[in-house]
Amino acid sequence: MWRESLLAQAVLRGQTRGYSRHPQLIRFQTAASPVGSIAEYLLAVHVEARARGYEFDRGRVGRARFAGRLTVSEGQLSFEWEHLLRKVRMRAPDHYRRLKHIDRADAHPLFRVVRGAVAEWEKGNR
Repeated sequence: MWRESLLAQAVLRGQTRGYSRHPQLIRFQTAASPVGSIAEYLLAVHVEARARGYEFDRGRVGRARFAGRLTVSEGQLSFEWEHLLRKVRMRAPDHYRRLKHIDRADAHPLFRVVRGAVAEWEKGNR
């Protein structure tokens, strides 16, 4: 998640052309401050990573800030949780056994959860 989010930050800053059509970028591109919103996202990932004992370079997070919140639908959050569980099941079966009983994951602090289906831009939604 850290590397992908840093790449998204580079896209939003106009520093790379790769990854620029990834549908997940839409959630940040529609924010009042796309660069600020991805920086806020990365800051919370950094805090969580440190709490889990990881050492991510805080200096790679942009300085722009975003005071608002983005929305994510219940359907999208559920879709992303199920997608993550499938990956974890294959890559870390012991960890999967601890997670599989969680019905709904908490949203990232940047997001406010609203009613709704999977996002239109989600590739797996077709």
